[in-house]
Amino acid sequence: MRSVYAIYRKEMGHYFVSPVAYVVVAVFLIVAGFFFRLYMGLANDQAMEMAMQGMGSGMDVPAEVLRAFFGLISTLILFLAPMLTMGVYAEERRRGTMELLMTSPITEFQIVLGKFLATLTLFVIMLFPTALYVAYMCFHTDPKMQWALVLTGYLGALLLGASLLAIGSFISSLTESQLIAVVLSFGAILILWVLDFVVRGSDSVAGTVLQYISVIHHYDDFTRGVIDTSSLIYYVSVPILFLFLTVRSIDSIRWRRA
Repeated sequence: MRSVYAIYRKEMGHYFVSPVAYVVVAVFLIVAGFFFRLYMGLANDQAMEMAMQGMGSGMDVPAEVLRAFFGLISTLILFLAPMLTMGVYAEERRRGTMELLMTSPITEFQIVLGKFLATLTLFVIMLFPTALYVAYMCFHTDPKMQWALVLTGYLGALLLGASLLAIGSFISSLTESQLIAVVLSFGAILILWVLDFVVRGSDSVAGTVLQYISVIHHYDDFTRGVIDTSSLIYYVSVPILFLFLTVRSIDSIRWRRA
């Protein structure tokens, strides 16, 4: 574990020296905060309009805001995950420092795991301040909030982020160009994203399989406060699969240099 921690600490230090991490986190929090406030205003206006029309208070404003907010977070992750992972391996390969890692007494798995944990930590740091928005809503609305929805929503965002970061890391290991890495990562993630919309409503076997492969299809359950076993298996399997592929990709570099 010391080797993993050494890689982890090195990557975390690199993130907080680079302006890219600060820009990505700042953009995420500003956009998320703006839309969260917008969703709150729209939901409150709709609830007041329903009350004026004599429809009672059947609208659960906090739940509606949270569902819309977690949907927004998933969209932001789609765009920002490739930026967080574009230089994980591509920059190392471009600078030639990847060869130094390969000649050190560290296994490919330790390199991949340390880098992935660092990227995931940065993602958690980016996601954590949004809990302040939820606390703000709790303070200004009915305290009987659906905390189960809050917890499952954040769990879904964490699992979705881990999956997309693993995909982006694998693609970054295939090239020396950060630009190519970010474009290919975004394209691959986008394809996995839109599969759900393309085959939605299809009863064929192929449609069912493609829908299961879609990363956003499983995320919808978490935004509704539902933890489905198949969704958990999916979100655990995707990072494991792409971390394994990343290990194989790094291993191929060692053999090519031999």
